[in-house]
Amino acid sequence: MDFALPPDDDPRRIELRAWIEEHPRPSGRTLAEAGLVAPHWPVPWGIGADPTHQLIVDDELKRAGVQRPSNTIGIGWAGPTILVAGTQEQKDRYLVPLLAAEEIWCQLFSEPGAGSDLASLTTRAELDGDEWVVQGQKVWTSYAHTAAFGILLARTEPDAPMHQGISYFICPMDAPGITVRPLIDMTGAHTFNEVFLDEVRLPADALVGERGRGWTLAKVTLGNERVSLSGSGALWGMGPTASDLVDAVRGAGGTTDPRVRQQLARLWIDGEILRLLRLRTVSAALAGMEPGPEASVRKALADEHGKQVMALARDLAGARGMLAGTGPVDRGDGGSGSPWPDAMWSYGFLFSAALTIGGGTSEVQRNIIAERTLGLPHDPSA
Repeated sequence: MDFALPPDDDPRRIELRAWIEEHPRPSGRTLAEAGLVAPHWPVPWGIGADPTHQLIVDDELKRAGVQRPSNTIGIGWAGPTILVAGTQEQKDRYLVPLLAAEEIWCQLFSEPGAGSDLASLTTRAELDGDEWVVQGQKVWTSYAHTAAFGILLARTEPDAPMHQGISYFICPMDAPGITVRPLIDMTGAHTFNEVFLDEVRLPADALVGERGRGWTLAKVTLGNERVSLSGSGALWGMGPTASDLVDAVRGAGGTTDPRVRQQLARLWIDGEILRLLRLRTVSAALAGMEPGPEASVRKALADEHGKQVMALARDLAGARGMLAGTGPVDRGDGGSGSPWPDAMWSYGFLFSAALTIGGGTSEVQRNIIAERTLGLPHDPSA
């Protein structure tokens, strides 16, 4: 596939520019209803865009200064799973508000004793008449304190083998019996939470897919999570890229240090490889295939890459890099030479420690690659 962007006179560009001219400041709902939030999704939630068309949409929205709604877990993880296994009623109810970021989502998967070993989760859901009663605890739940809904894994058949008997639910975060407690990370931010579920009652139609088949759906979610967490930015698809770091150094007058030049060139090359791998996963999704080992390959590479980008930015800042709110380079006039605020770089260095842990540790990703891609045997039992 040719990944070069089509020229300005491409009919898809012309059509999109006409739409933007009619909607110069579109709301999240307007973008969602036009299919431009996740353009590769099928109509009516997307426009069924192929990878090239999706890049055109990204490029034209960026050029017009149009920001898409932010709902990382909803758009990146919950939505694709609902598309795969949700009922028509669930799709109609949840997908447009999710795309418009009118309802924020969180993920209720990890537990104190079941993080990377997710299949050993102990949260239970028992059917009581026409309701599910959920009892358990989740941890490291991003955005639980602001979310309207969570995607929840709970064991519904306790006697089934480990990877069976798990079901997948949509859980309203304001349901009675839910307690959310904050976890403050080393950046000082409150993103993570622990969530307690004390006899939380969910309606029967909160179940997504078949009872006891939630592990299959969890793999769909985690595959999309790994695609989402390895977007263009160095911090799980957010924030500066290796190209931004190169631009910052170039804007400050460049460098004659051969070691730094080699590091920058290597990071830029790695960033391009990751960009093309991302397009490959998008192509697979458009072909009707679930995200496969490629998603784990890209996440494993992207996590290390993100840490390297932020570490080099800190090194370039020198002694001033030990201070909060410092960027990678100093032009000598108080500016950083970077299109990103200095605070983003210093925050990014602290945040980058989480990259190889969240969304499946690097060790887990390498196990997936070894077993599914290379055909190596499973780790021996302890």
